[in-house]
Amino acid sequence: MHEDRTGRAQHGRQWSVWLVLLAAVSTFALTMGSRQSMGLFVSPLNSATHLGLAQISLAFAFGQLWWGLTQPFAGAMADRIGAGRVLLAGVLLVALGSFLTPYMTSTPGLIFSVGLLSAGGAGMAGPAVLMGATARLIPERYRGMATGIVNAGGSAGQFLITPLAGALMVGLGWGNALQVLGGLVLLALPAIFVLKGKPQAVVAARDSAVSGAPENPGSRAVIAQALANRSYVLLCVGFFVCGFHVAFLGTHLPGVIESCGLPVQFGAWALAMLGLFNIVGSLAMGWAVGRWRMKSLLSLVYATRALAVLVFMLVPKTGAVALVFAAVMGLTFLSTVPPTVGLVAKFFGTRHMAMLFGLVMLVHQIGGFLGAWLGGKVFEATGNFDIVWIIDILLAVGAALIHLPIREARLAPRSALNPSPAG
Repeated sequence: MHEDRTGRAQHGRQWSVWLVLLAAVSTFALTMGSRQSMGLFVSPLNSATHLGLAQISLAFAFGQLWWGLTQPFAGAMADRIGAGRVLLAGVLLVALGSFLTPYMTSTPGLIFSVGLLSAGGAGMAGPAVLMGATARLIPERYRGMATGIVNAGGSAGQFLITPLAGALMVGLGWGNALQVLGGLVLLALPAIFVLKGKPQAVVAARDSAVSGAPENPGSRAVIAQALANRSYVLLCVGFFVCGFHVAFLGTHLPGVIESCGLPVQFGAWALAMLGLFNIVGSLAMGWAVGRWRMKSLLSLVYATRALAVLVFMLVPKTGAVALVFAAVMGLTFLSTVPPTVGLVAKFFGTRHMAMLFGLVMLVHQIGGFLGAWLGGKVFEATGNFDIVWIIDILLAVGAALIHLPIREARLAPRSALNPSPAG
């Protein structure tokens, strides 16, 4: 009888792991898929509002920045009150922003709908809160693969929703298509009930094994001690580069392809290829973080990006080349997330995971602001994106190098957050 009860308990835990993953994956798929399809609407918005590409890019760049700014605060809220209420607010804001955007005809209006509402909502229902909830609810031995699976969910959403957005634009017009996408995000609401819990006893038990942290250090003290950790700061700097790269591609890749003289549908398919191959990259990285040093994996990803962009700049631009380039970029697109999450959890445990990873995401989105905004400014000034590509290559090489000094070994207990002695 005891063995039967043990077997049933283990089976129940396995089902709960998969249920948590399904909830997190579906939520991230819907919010990220909607968010990453926004690049398709840059040109229609420009044509409808006559604001100019630089002004449209400014609104999208603000969205990149605001998406990052919301995440440390959303993460801190989720750490204190649980993920459910934060996710609910985020999903509703994404839907509202998507519904209002077609009615906006000024730059401040687009900043409000695209940046403040949609991007802010996507930040609240984004990776900081989702990864934090997943890390708490899933045993540590599954954490690396779990973050890879959740990350792949966002890519799956991009792969599925971007072509759908393109088809809706053709059939319904861009404004109606955007509003339909906002409605689709509401399908994430049932998943919130799975992720809303905050197992305090489990969190405390896990974190005490990692750091011997005091029961309830304040958020300000938590952040101060994290920023005193040299390895954490280097991780943030590297993630800045990731944000620049990802936001530039997500916002301007359709424009890059259009500027090469290729049919417009290649832009939608290129974004879809980013999503499809990011599924492969995220799952592969989730598997790899349990087998190789995470800082080395991050250096490899950034070096691969630099080489791929250099090759793309040098070869003739055909449809096949554009799709292959998008596929390679997809392999590295968000595959940085699992090892970054893993390093944050290894440094500090999971008690303040959502807030501390949210802070990393904030730095990521400062880079994202520059990538989205600079792409539009450079294109208006020069008629091409070459300068941004060169900056992207240099930043990627720098990021590949800056991860090497990170101290990956679990840090010896010293304070609430266990910062590195060399921090």
